[in-house]
Amino acid sequence: MVSSRRAPVSMLLVLSMALIIVGGIYIAGNLPHVPPLAPDVVLLVLSVLLAGAAVAALSRQRPFAWDSFFRVMRWTLLAYVVIGGMLEYIFVVDGVRGDALIVTTLMLLVYAVDIPMLLSYSVARYQTPAESPA
Repeated sequence: MVSSRRAPVSMLLVLSMALIIVGGIYIAGNLPHVPPLAPDVVLLVLSVLLAGAAVAALSRQRPFAWDSFFRVMRWTLLAYVVIGGMLEYIFVVDGVRGDALIVTTLMLLVYAVDIPMLLSYSVARYQTPAESPA
């Protein structure tokens, strides 16, 4: 009997996204003043580590519907890069500068990758994997 147990990819990505949301709220809550960035940097590093663990766990999925994953990933990544770019524009227009803008940009980058990866994984995990050529 084959086990259907999967690595906790979704949980890792959701936790990563939650840390980004908390960091974004913290920065936005301190604007227009320059916020202390130490908490945001810690949240960003933890979020990147969780996303990296999710990628590592995802890469070990066997069998997996990679064709479905990448089909969904392409389009959702395009959409979230556009959304992240619009949010970046808003922060620049609102006067976020220097280190706060760098941290915000990195957080938006994680945001723009986390959600498409989560959506793609959520779709592909229920698809039948394509058979490898003999």
